[in-house]
Amino acid sequence: MTARTHRQVDRRYRTHGTILIVTIWVVLVLAGLALVFARSIRVAAIVSRNHVASLEAECIAAGASAYIRARLAQTDEEETTSSSSSTDADEYRALQVGEGYFWVLHSNLEDDDDYDYGLTDEAGKINLNSASEEMLLKLPGMTAELAASIIDWRDEDSEVTTGGAENEYYLLQSEPYNCKNAPLQTVVEILLIKGASEELLYGEDTNLNGVLDDHENDGDLSAPSDDRDGRLDTGFYDYVTVYSVEANTDSQGNARINVNDSSSRSDLQSALQEMVKEERALEIMGMMSTNPSYDNILEFYFQVGLTSEEFAQLADKLTTSDEETLSGLVNVNTASKEVLLCLPGLEENDAEALLSYRERNGAQTSLAWIVDVLDQDKAIAIGSYITARSSQYSADIVCLSGNGRAYKRYKAVFDVQSGSPRMVYWKSLTSFGWPLNRQIVATLREGKPLTEMILSMN
Repeated sequence: MTARTHRQVDRRYRTHGTILIVTIWVVLVLAGLALVFARSIRVAAIVSRNHVASLEAECIAAGASAYIRARLAQTDEEETTSSSSSTDADEYRALQVGEGYFWVLHSNLEDDDDYDYGLTDEAGKINLNSASEEMLLKLPGMTAELAASIIDWRDEDSEVTTGGAENEYYLLQSEPYNCKNAPLQTVVEILLIKGASEELLYGEDTNLNGVLDDHENDGDLSAPSDDRDGRLDTGFYDYVTVYSVEANTDSQGNARINVNDSSSRSDLQSALQEMVKEERALEIMGMMSTNPSYDNILEFYFQVGLTSEEFAQLADKLTTSDEETLSGLVNVNTASKEVLLCLPGLEENDAEALLSYRERNGAQTSLAWIVDVLDQDKAIAIGSYITARSSQYSADIVCLSGNGRAYKRYKAVFDVQSGSPRMVYWKSLTSFGWPLNRQIVATLREGKPLTEMILSMN
């Protein structure tokens, strides 16, 4: 074979080798593109499934809201005005909507080891817009600085309460703003006020579930920083509201009789004659002051010498105010011990006596029972701050998609004054984290059904 033939053969082999190398690179590039494309498709599919799950959770939240409104609409007048704040837990625990579930979480203020479920009575709390500075100071974790600053934030003037703050303070902040000088519209608005902090508001309960979780009892190992004492130190979040308000009418919706209005004396006498003999009615009317100025109906009770039985029949029909609505009254039928202790003049033994009476006798439809528990001075002292009715209920709604891929959590407040429940507040709490047993989520993500055992653990 000649040299020329050798060169031709070598050139032909080199050409074939180049083609092979180029082909291999092309295959590698195509394989890489295929892998990238497959991964992109997989990620897109996961994103799509998560998005669908998120939409499912949103729909469950809407369904939960409709369920709660229906429950409130079906509640009869006695339950609406005087029921306990947390109804039967089974009515609000692990309710299935499609393939997903929802819970209405209720903070268990008496036991930080167990979850509780149901609606929360907003009238069973201290109203930040109407409570006195003295009442605010008695809230768990409240400071003198913050209590004074709340007064300044909500009042209409520019006078600084001792320890409080007006525009001069807020305008000097790194991001300046004005003192509102108007009522708070939400509880979390308090974080704008001088002296407020999430630590004071929420305490160690950073996910707002009322249960002592592991990360809330590990010292400084994880947020929040806690004292690792085996108990949940909450802030005052569960004890305050801005929503409590009621119509100044009796349970039937009729205008009440103002015992401070001389022109209403004939109406009062008629009401008395409907329940007692005329002679007794005249005796009671004769005990009234010619220029009445009763602070509240409990003072009226003691001054005119009514019996507790007579007062029980009459109390809901009486008032000492001409206002059409009464804001911030505390429902003594549903208030916790901590809230009762915020009322003027009440001590721990008084709060325990009120709670004991409630436990023995159930919720009452009027304030008459207070005179059977407290002495005259203490009953009159709290009479202007209390009620036996509730018109606003809040719900901490936790929703989970059927595959466990997405959850939503909302705080809602419903007003039932008009008879048809109306939502007055709706805010996402999803950022506070999953508040229930994590095994629920893990079980659904594995495609397994939630058993009764798992449901009972949440």
